[in-house]
Amino acid sequence: MTKHNASNERIKHRYFEFLKEAKRQSTASVDAAAKALDRFEECTGWRDFKTFHFHQAIGFKKKLVEQKSRGSGDELSKATLYVTLMQLKRFFQWLALHPGYKSRLRYSDAEYFNLSDNDTRIAKARREQKVPTLEQIKHVISSMPPNSDIEKRNRALFAFTLLTGARDSAAASMKLKHIDLTANCVHQDAREVQTKFRKTFTTYFFPVGDEIRQIVVEWVAYLREIKRWGNDDPLFPATQVSIGPSKQFEVLGLKRVHWRNASPVRLICREACSSAGVPYFNPHSFRNTLVQLGERLCNSPEQFKGWSRNLGHEKALTTLLSYGEVPVSRQGEIMRDLAAPKEPVRSELQEIKDLLKSLKDPDTTRQNEISG
Repeated sequence: MTKHNASNERIKHRYFEFLKEAKRQSTASVDAAAKALDRFEECTGWRDFKTFHFHQAIGFKKKLVEQKSRGSGDELSKATLYVTLMQLKRFFQWLALHPGYKSRLRYSDAEYFNLSDNDTRIAKARREQKVPTLEQIKHVISSMPPNSDIEKRNRALFAFTLLTGARDSAAASMKLKHIDLTANCVHQDAREVQTKFRKTFTTYFFPVGDEIRQIVVEWVAYLREIKRWGNDDPLFPATQVSIGPSKQFEVLGLKRVHWRNASPVRLICREACSSAGVPYFNPHSFRNTLVQLGERLCNSPEQFKGWSRNLGHEKALTTLLSYGEVPVSRQGEIMRDLAAPKEPVRSELQEIKDLLKSLKDPDTTRQNEISG
């Protein structure tokens, strides 16, 4: 049986080009749309999109609910259902306005891809993320040995992620020239560094401890002075794997190239957490840790805005909404503190009023002097 439709493939290609060039979506977003369309076509037997009817959407939703995850074998989560169906809804809405399809499709039929209101609430619900404490991250770093080149790199990568809050893709593409140890900052230049939304910004080292900064300083010095690497060489190079004396593939050291993607960064983090006996937390969660630290250290809106800009956010509200959630444990502490009885505290305004009153009343002032 044919597992593709030539007409569908042509229009899908145009749609993916539309997402990438007109909507400026990332490759990952385009891939998500392609995956959703593949699922739909498999369900309909690769029928031409021109024959789309809302009953196909209803039937697809029923089959999607019954599908199992290829990885875990469990039922697909409500979030997966929602994302898949929304991708299809947007595609058929676009298709219904496209020449050659306008006369065959109804724009409103795409609404049949909607989940129920209850399932949509479950899919979009924000759940508490497990955020590592600063002490946990430091414990992992302190347990990482700095003996071989690979071990030095891994420990420095862990420390660098905490020191700068850099995303894993940014750290994997960073060059030596991007770090300035004199100014204690990192220049995340989107022309060379894989930053989110290709934004260019400067990150100054977060106040997470001199010992963390020193690990990064020693790593940079090792690359420049011992390895004799230059500005355009990777800050965190890939691993050199080749056939060794045993005629098998072996790790031989560092390779003077960047990683192709951020997967090795997450693998290093997973292995380091496992070795330290700490539950796994991905590198991105370090940013949540830094936000919680900022909430404790910043004493003014200006300071928190600067902290937010240091994470690459243009608005402090982005930091608060995306990373500034109050953990349930902390929520309980706050409510217990508010419920605890407190001694009345005289405000400065009340003290000023009492002082003015005593100055206007000589008898009161004289009495206070005698009693004092």
